[in-house]
Amino acid sequence: MFKKAFDFVDTIVVTMNKTIAVGGMVLGVLLAFINVVLRYVWTNICLIAGDNTTIAGKILGIFFNYPCSVFDGGLPWAFELTNYLFIWSALFGAAYGFKKGIHISVTLLLHAFPVKIAKLFVIFSSAFSCLFLLVMAYYGGEILLLTASFGETSPDLWNMPIWIPMIVLPLSFAAASFRAGEKVYEFAKTPANEILKTSEDELVHDSAVKE
Repeated sequence: MFKKAFDFVDTIVVTMNKTIAVGGMVLGVLLAFINVVLRYVWTNICLIAGDNTTIAGKILGIFFNYPCSVFDGGLPWAFELTNYLFIWSALFGAAYGFKKGIHISVTLLLHAFPVKIAKLFVIFSSAFSCLFLLVMAYYGGEILLLTASFGETSPDLWNMPIWIPMIVLPLSFAAASFRAGEKVYEFAKTPANEILKTSEDELVHDSAVKE
């Protein structure tokens, strides 16, 4: 029963992490590219429309002189939205990194200890990470509630409440904490004489194995 519940939560967390990490990065890059292209194209159209010495300038000036005077090109909301997309992508990507074991870890000193003590250190390290991430998720929620109480909105994003994009703080850190806790369980089940090899080979192995 516990394993089924754990697998269900695991599936949800994995899907959420991967979808938001990849989707946020793709949408952020695409939106930034579109905004730059629009700004560049619009700027050149306005330059041509402002030149009354050419036929193209006179024709474009009929349609674009007024729009060019009030609109500077590009999407005014794109910059802020792109920032939020990259932030969400980075935080959920970091959370997914605990699943794949791609975060940097130093195991050099562990070789100086007996394997049983080294295993305890590895478990303690993951448990400490889990606790730290839980604390970050808690205070992320506190910041979220505090921001919501201010009632601040974003003019560039159609007066969207600022607390909405900040939901990423408790969600991403809670997901990362779940992953770190999963590592504690995995390391606890691993035999002591294999714990260092498992920890060191995790990056290569998990990066090669697909979900």
